[in-house]
Amino acid sequence: MRNFLKATGLASVLLLTACGNNASQNQYTTSGQVKTVQLGPVNVSGPLGQEPTVTVTTSMEPIGNLMVADSAVGSGPAVTSASTVTAHYVGYGVQSGAMFDGSWSRGEPATFPLNGVIQGWQVGLVGMQAGGRRVLVIPGDMAYGDAPPGGSGIAPNEPLIFVVDLVSIQ
Repeated sequence: MRNFLKATGLASVLLLTACGNNASQNQYTTSGQVKTVQLGPVNVSGPLGQEPTVTVTTSMEPIGNLMVADSAVGSGPAVTSASTVTAHYVGYGVQSGAMFDGSWSRGEPATFPLNGVIQGWQVGLVGMQAGGRRVLVIPGDMAYGDAPPGGSGIAPNEPLIFVVDLVSIQ
């Protein structure tokens, strides 16, 4: 997991105000306490605690800003930049539409310090509450830039999609 989420030598974390959360790109449909989310090139549905259903409309269109949407808001403590989090997640490439990593297939959530992951997670998870689900569409320069992990299937500068169920915060 750390191979995929470990931060690269990118510049320091962008300000939260740089995050794009364009209302025209966010559409929500309530399904119990979990909402189906359409965010940029991805549609995410499914119950908390289970691997979500992720449909990616593959695109070569640039993703210029980090996009963030909650399909379920947690009720626990909120993530800070100094947090260590335990989360289930799944990651997809925007250009390929293919899943490149996920914790559900391994049968257990992953635990990691937020300052040890890619910039899109460092910015995109701050403020998320334990018990919630968040969808991140991350531009390539906030993911792995021109040096993705070897064998990952991630193209250089490829935007990434992550769906994160936050289990706990330490």
